[in-house]
Amino acid sequence: MTNDTQDQTQATGSCCSGPAGSSGGCADTGALTTVYTVTGMTCGHCEGAVAEEVSALPGVSSVKAEAATGRVTVTSATPLDEEAVRAAVDEAGYELTGRA
Repeated sequence: MTNDTQDQTQATGSCCSGPAGSSGGCADTGALTTVYTVTGMTCGHCEGAVAEEVSALPGVSSVKAEAATGRVTVTSATPLDEEAVRAAVDEAGYELTGRA
């Protein structure tokens, strides 16, 4: 990596770290994180199916589904309608039981 490339990478930061030198995380971007409980997930394929459907909802920037815990962590720009999340999880073939 050249110095020019290194400087450019550091200046940009990541989606959660903000610009280089800032002290904020995702909270500074106004993003909201909500954790839901989903039943029926047993493997990586299940996680992918749920994540794909929930990711398609407007405003969703990231989804992490964990079959082992039944938790689905969703980061969005604005609060999500729980019924929309429920419908997405249902479309994937699983059941949203509520917020964790």
